[in-house]
Amino acid sequence: MRVELAGEALGQSFERGLSQLPSINDAVHIVTEADLRRIYGSEGLDQIAIGTLSSSESITVKLSLDALVTRHSAILGSTGSGKSTTVASLLRSVVRPNQDGGAPASRILLLDLHGEYTHALADFARVYSATPQPGERPLFVPYWALQSRDLLNFVAGGLTENQEIAFTDKIQDMKAAVLAATNFPGLDPQSLTVDSPVPFSLKQCWHDLIDFEMRTLNGPQRDQPALEQAGDPATLTPPRYTPAAMGAAGPFLNQQAKGIRRQLNLMRSRLLDHRFDFILHPGPWEPQLDGTVEADLDRLLDDWLGHEKPVTILDLSGVPSSVLTTLVGSILRIVYEALYWSREKTEGGIHRPLLVVMEEAHRYLTGAKEDGPAADIVKRIAKEGRKYGIGAMVVSQRPAEVDETILSQCGTIFALRLSNPEDRARVKGALPDNLGGLVDLLPVLRTGEAIVAGEAARLPVRCRVTLPLPEQRPKSSDPKVSEAWANKRVAEGYDRVVASWRAQRTFAVTRDLSIVRVPVQDAPEPQGGEV
Repeated sequence: MRVELAGEALGQSFERGLSQLPSINDAVHIVTEADLRRIYGSEGLDQIAIGTLSSSESITVKLSLDALVTRHSAILGSTGSGKSTTVASLLRSVVRPNQDGGAPASRILLLDLHGEYTHALADFARVYSATPQPGERPLFVPYWALQSRDLLNFVAGGLTENQEIAFTDKIQDMKAAVLAATNFPGLDPQSLTVDSPVPFSLKQCWHDLIDFEMRTLNGPQRDQPALEQAGDPATLTPPRYTPAAMGAAGPFLNQQAKGIRRQLNLMRSRLLDHRFDFILHPGPWEPQLDGTVEADLDRLLDDWLGHEKPVTILDLSGVPSSVLTTLVGSILRIVYEALYWSREKTEGGIHRPLLVVMEEAHRYLTGAKEDGPAADIVKRIAKEGRKYGIGAMVVSQRPAEVDETILSQCGTIFALRLSNPEDRARVKGALPDNLGGLVDLLPVLRTGEAIVAGEAARLPVRCRVTLPLPEQRPKSSDPKVSEAWANKRVAEGYDRVVASWRAQRTFAVTRDLSIVRVPVQDAPEPQGGEV
């Protein structure tokens, strides 16, 4: 038998760590139910109930909310192990809607990559969707609030150093012109950079650059544009110039062109692609051609973090995978920078902390050699967020693919069923040395059962997470194959399947048009030779 000394009871409270080691021949007692209640069910304002002991369902397991948020956490488990239900149960335990002792001022931002939580948390959450269904609020992320490199990687693809300079110089000039005409509180023109969150028109930027690239010139000094038809930035129509001639008469090519026509063509296609409207045509945050906007970033932050509901769900289920990492990184950077610089204000992170829940984190927090925009900002949150009231909850079915630095900063681990040896090894590395034996239990845990260890738990515990009511659970359950295949099939038609695919919306429908086709017949010839 091996004994691990984990903590001691002082009066009615239990604390981790030891002030005095036991001596040889000291008595050893079997733990009682009262002892278990003292260890796992302590009372306090910061304690939240998450479930019951697996070995004794009469014992409630409670965690420290302060440590859960500020010291970060991770919920790890294979698909079907109950991760989404655990997240919904935890958030419901934190907010406790319509109950005494709830947290009406709590502030939680949930990144929902599969649209699972809209109905599960509907009674205390506001939902913003990149592909909103009727009744949902649209999600907008202004492109001009992104870091210039992230924006250019998305809209223009790979750029050489000189090509990137051509874009950034133009963006810098456009932002400077907007700042000269409009007052943005807190921003000094002398401190303006290409990454400053100042609106500018991406359409006008494209038009000015493509005009310069396509330009042909006439005249002895080759300084007279051979323009045939002006373009239109509003409709993304390029200008038309007289083609360059081979002889000495002209027109001549613009020798100062930057060689970025291919990147500009990609930018135009991105601007025309409706799948990216939420970021390139962001509603009231879309600049006019002169850079003026209807709404500034304060309204965006108020929409996300300042409404009356404690939870904000950003439904990213309709976001193309090619832009997911950039989008997540941009959202988190906007939120982090705002709360970082306003940390002493009433809506800052210190006076009103924020918990960011990141579903399917392995899709955008990978441990690649070059950090993506999402991994870069989440590393900052994991390392520094505690000081500024910003906590992270990482949710993943493949912990082996999550950046190791991020996972190592998660002070509380919820380990659900895991079968993959690489994933179990990563979880084992995140747990204290004396808890490595618990990892052997991961493959045999029941659905909704978790091993919880770390800062928020008095002691490591194997618990059954409280299940929400059926109508309050995420839409992540497995299809009922036996029932679905036993039902009589009613053909719907694959035209609706293709319509949803093309529209990139699950609720897209085909338009039913009733067209009567009548064969065309020649008019009868007049009788009696009449004309």
